[in-house]
Amino acid sequence: MNARQRRGVLLLLLSVLCAVGAFAGVLSVVRDVNAKVGPEVPAYRLKTDVAPYKELSADQFEKVSMPERWRSENAVTDLRQIRGKIAVTTLRQGSLLQTDMIVARPEVRPGEQEIAIMIDAATGVAGKITPGSDVNIYATFKAENDGEKDQSRIIVENARVIDVGKLTALEPDQDDRRRQPVDAVPITFALSAADAQRVAYAESFAAHVRLALVGPGSDEGLRRGDRTYTLDEDK
Repeated sequence: MNARQRRGVLLLLLSVLCAVGAFAGVLSVVRDVNAKVGPEVPAYRLKTDVAPYKELSADQFEKVSMPERWRSENAVTDLRQIRGKIAVTTLRQGSLLQTDMIVARPEVRPGEQEIAIMIDAATGVAGKITPGSDVNIYATFKAENDGEKDQSRIIVENARVIDVGKLTALEPDQDDRRRQPVDAVPITFALSAADAQRVAYAESFAAHVRLALVGPGSDEGLRRGDRTYTLDEDK
């Protein structure tokens, strides 16, 4: 082996040693990163925006992996956790789902019934009534003859809202072509049988049905004389 060949062999050995050293360095960096970051664990990210107070479904989320140390303790790790839950606020696309973003959907209690009616969005408490809200339900009735007066009546106090539907455009009655289509929202209540009958009657026969949002802690019942009103009372 001449001098040129010996130099070639030495350079080849040196290249191999450098490659082994570089590989060892990369492995060391990877081990150091893994030691600092830790193993990856599952989480769920929103694929689209989710409106508040709407029931959640699995197709709204995608499963992702992330380092365990970066995942919050209240992150949702199993989509079974969202069954029967609703969003408490607007959930933005790309956000990781956490348990403090969702609550259980209000349910009917023993002795209660679900009843849904359409409420005019313009005369209701637009955007402020949500599942879990308490409302007073008002109905206004036209006088049936000249000897009677138009009357407003509270037909149910502290009615519990369990669901608020989507805004829907309603066509006017066939006998009133002058009216324009109105926007209404289906609102579902949990009521006793007697209160459900009152609401059904008012929806069928009242000129208008309106909701008044009850503030927290306002559980004092109305006196019997305060449940009805006619314009003459302010004269």
